[in-house]
Amino acid sequence: MRIIGGELRSRVITFPDAPGLRPTPDRIRETLFNWLGQTLYGRTCLDLFAGSGALGIEAASRGAAQVSFVELNPAVLRALRANLKNLALGNVFVHPQDGLEFATRDVKCYDVIFLDPPFASDYLPRLLEVLPARLNPGGVVYVESGAAVDIPSSWRILKSGRAGQVYYQLLGLGGDD
Repeated sequence: MRIIGGELRSRVITFPDAPGLRPTPDRIRETLFNWLGQTLYGRTCLDLFAGSGALGIEAASRGAAQVSFVELNPAVLRALRANLKNLALGNVFVHPQDGLEFATRDVKCYDVIFLDPPFASDYLPRLLEVLPARLNPGGVVYVESGAAVDIPSSWRILKSGRAGQVYYQLLGLGGDD
């Protein structure tokens, strides 16, 4: 898989074949970063359930001030760390733990949170309850899922799309009142 934008454009990242690992396709990443703006200078990002790390690495490539990756699978975690080392990325942090556990215990706030939990999990509703406390003012959450998601009223859908079996949305706080 190649990085599609920023200073690392065209660099390759590798990852193992692991159950449930679905790196975000180029077309969806392109759309997402068009929504976010092509650069993320000065923004802090959290890549929950990082997997291949494609979203967080793309953010770092596009100037994010800091990116935190959260991944539990040991084989995937080793590949993620190797990719980050090969790309010589600074200001990246890797947390070897479950994304839901991390989100409920973390005390930092972020400008952009990438949320792509295993499609078969029941994590999304619980994460959408705890993530408002993890967002800086004006922050957004990108959600990728295998089915349409019921968004709690505390959120508003800023952008959305679908590609094959993948639903994706960009959410901000402040539901329609």
